[in-house]
Amino acid sequence: MRAIDFVVRRNDLQQCKTVETELPDALPSDALLVRVARFAFTANNITYALLGDQLKYWQLFPAPAGFGNIPVWGFGEVIASAHPAVSEGERLFGYFPMATHLIIEAESVSKRGLRDAAPHRQGVAPVYNAYARVSDDPAFAGRQGDHQALLRPLFMLSFLVDDYLAEHSFFGADAVILSSASSKTAFGLAHLLHSQRPNIRVVGLTSAANAGFVQSLGCYHEVVAYDEVERLDASALVAIVDMAGNAGLRARLHRHFGGNVRYSGRVGLTHQDGDDDAADLPGAKPSWFFAPDQIRKRAKDWGPGGIESRLGAVWQSFAARLDQWLTVIHRSGPAAVQQIYLDTLGGRVPPDQGYMLTMAE
Repeated sequence: MRAIDFVVRRNDLQQCKTVETELPDALPSDALLVRVARFAFTANNITYALLGDQLKYWQLFPAPAGFGNIPVWGFGEVIASAHPAVSEGERLFGYFPMATHLIIEAESVSKRGLRDAAPHRQGVAPVYNAYARVSDDPAFAGRQGDHQALLRPLFMLSFLVDDYLAEHSFFGADAVILSSASSKTAFGLAHLLHSQRPNIRVVGLTSAANAGFVQSLGCYHEVVAYDEVERLDASALVAIVDMAGNAGLRARLHRHFGGNVRYSGRVGLTHQDGDDDAADLPGAKPSWFFAPDQIRKRAKDWGPGGIESRLGAVWQSFAARLDQWLTVIHRSGPAAVQQIYLDTLGGRVPPDQGYMLTMAE
């Protein structure tokens, strides 16, 4: 049996290809052979690629020299097991390669999940090596499962940014400005702010083409096109959450609001226009928001299950609205995966679409 992986050149993301490898005839003790059934692909995965070296994403799934396999959230089926507590046919949800198969060195197996103990996967945030056992969980079946893969990990990021801002009393700001407001992480955060933070004004920045969609979401108090940001009230005290890594836009906002920029956080990096954060910008210095740091802090503050229970409570209200916001499209085969990858890299995927992909034809 052969595995097929979709890989990208690490220093030139436009270059991509598929590679085939032989799968072993026998598994090591406690290992699982998992067929990657389907996975979500969004602009957030482009951020994984752009930060692959910095945040160790490339080490999760080995690839030929000079190439990387972008991690994706999705579902796998155990098709062979050398672990006594894991049966063939089980469904797992977690971090997978863009591939047809993955071998997991299973350990810490419990009723709810397991982790991959492969040596090359260590030294990263624990969430990236954890797999939920979801065979009997209706929340991970069908369309609900697609929503989980497409948006639950992104919504986790939205949840953590919201929590971080609230923990710091929004740094004294009375408005939060979100760039790339049509992105799934942005409108997840906007939903949380709009529904839970009545004293905070939520402003979405987007392209003119996406302004109608962003307005229709109903979770932004104001929607402004990128070329009109200077019309925003410069006297407002603002927290900027940059979802796209647009250095030029970030600089414009800092110069417009000046010392009224109380927080400037970088969350994503899908817009590649250089980096001017070394420039002397007025207001709070732009800094990266690193989700695993907030996870570790809250795991300590809230105890076992604390993050999951709080996230689950707000996810329900968000998930209830997804059918009106998002059309899920399934595609299969290496050619389709490559096309969606390149369209996402080029910013050509409409904001109201979400793709679930399968490498197998």
